[in-house]
Amino acid sequence: MKKIGFLSFGHWTPSAQSATRSAADALLQSIELAVAAEELGADGAYFRIHHFARQLSAPFPLLAAVAARTSKIEIGTGVIDMRYENPLYMAEEASVADLISGGRLQLGISRGSPEQVIEGWRYFGYNPQEGESDADMGRRHTEALLEVLRGEGFAKPNPQPMFPNPPGLLRPEPFSQGLRERIWWGSGSDATAVWAAKLGMNLQSSTLKDDETGEPFHIQQAKQIRAYRAAWQEAGHQHQPRVSVSRSIFALVNEQDRAWFGGSGQGGDQIGYLDEKTRAIFGRSYAAEPSRLIEQLAKDEAIAEADTLLLTIPNQLGVDYCAHVLEAILKHVAPELGWR
Repeated sequence: MKKIGFLSFGHWTPSAQSATRSAADALLQSIELAVAAEELGADGAYFRIHHFARQLSAPFPLLAAVAARTSKIEIGTGVIDMRYENPLYMAEEASVADLISGGRLQLGISRGSPEQVIEGWRYFGYNPQEGESDADMGRRHTEALLEVLRGEGFAKPNPQPMFPNPPGLLRPEPFSQGLRERIWWGSGSDATAVWAAKLGMNLQSSTLKDDETGEPFHIQQAKQIRAYRAAWQEAGHQHQPRVSVSRSIFALVNEQDRAWFGGSGQGGDQIGYLDEKTRAIFGRSYAAEPSRLIEQLAKDEAIAEADTLLLTIPNQLGVDYCAHVLEAILKHVAPELGWR
């Protein structure tokens, strides 16, 4: 069994060709798609977070709204850029969303990727400390968040508070028990996957990573997952980790599918540069008739290694079509691969 969910980037654009023309459209359609996905039997509704872009940004109001409209499906992010976050305030917001959901929050976080503006985190009031890079700052924020989510008190109480305090040092409230074990790190390299394992975070690996060996993307990603699991075992954590990979997969089952995606799944991996120093490999998309798709996906080593598959959906094509994309995979592909 694999858990199968969707990952939406929440794009919107004021264009006649888009079914998602405003920020309100992107948010409300995200909620409706999560409801539809739950009805179809999907396992997760995940959202990508970007700043200074016509995409989803502030995740916790959306996650809380999805939680209030659903009852079973996991809700999560893939990922929140920790360079932009106040760890204590984030712990409060995440706990609120998790409590509303009944413990269904799966919070994906990371150092972040190249953004729309130069050093956008500075506008949010965050600056690396002396000798720190912005990536270091993101990991420092992450470690602070993980510490707070342990639930231990650390703040000295006011001796004359407005309201009575419980005994001892205080912690941010509310606190959601178990959320600490449902934090995921979005890793783009083998080294950060190992770092995440040591800190006891689950692993999210997307459709791109650092090109570290020159091998095909799915082979490099599978090796990354194995390195993560080995580091987890060495760290001696008491619970089992989870690993997700994301893919663009389209089962061509009608003429509309063929018109939109019939020519998009024939290429291979691509090489590019995230910045002047970082050579990255981008994994291929899959689009084919179900029988052919099953053959192709059976050869993807990283999907085989993961316990969770996140399907990136073309959200600007509307809720109904994105639900159809999910249903086609759940009905025509997943059972034949043993995922269901």
